[in-house]
Amino acid sequence: MDDEKIAEKERKRREIRERLEAQLKSSQKKKGFMTPERKKRLRQLLRRKAADEVKRQQEQKEKERQRVIGERTGESKSLPDDVDQLQEICKQYHNRIYKLNEDKWDLELITCLKEYEIADLQSRVNDMRGKFIIPPLKKVSKYQTQLEKMRQWTYKLAKMDMRGALKSVKKEIELDDKHKKTETKPVWAAETKAVKQTVETTEIDAGEIDAGEIDDYDDDEE
Repeated sequence: MDDEKIAEKERKRREIRERLEAQLKSSQKKKGFMTPERKKRLRQLLRRKAADEVKRQQEQKEKERQRVIGERTGESKSLPDDVDQLQEICKQYHNRIYKLNEDKWDLELITCLKEYEIADLQSRVNDMRGKFIIPPLKKVSKYQTQLEKMRQWTYKLAKMDMRGALKSVKKEIELDDKHKKTETKPVWAAETKAVKQTVETTEIDAGEIDAGEIDDYDDDEE
């Protein structure tokens, strides 16, 4: 019984191993012809080919440049010693330069007109599509914007009416009956006022009497 169980386990292990090996072989076959080494080699070949192509184009441009310069300048010639011939050669070169400048200005004018027409057509196409060209925005520093905000705030603050913003308050304060001042003065206040008046009158009379006595005394001595 135990031998049968062991044999069954071995058979299952063998089947699992064979299945894994088959999957591994199939995955290796699916990788195809391009291995990592071959990819690296192909990448190097493509880079080398691109570099050779760029070098060839540069050499071709240099040859074309030399050819155009040779056509425009002509072959080097031995200059004569005669002054008149030298002046004639200088005049020819001057006329040629003048003609080239004319052609240059004409080409620049044609280019500007074409660019203007292209921009006009582009704006019309954008208008038909409902698109609008956003103008280039000017970069402003953060410090400058803060100064501008502070300047506007101070200007508004200077024009602001602070008194008008305050809440109006009535000057007259209504008091209760308990706190209202009575128009009639108390009795003791009237008595003290009468006493003060009598004292003042007596002092005045006494002063007048003393002054009269002093005058009589002076008359007697004389």
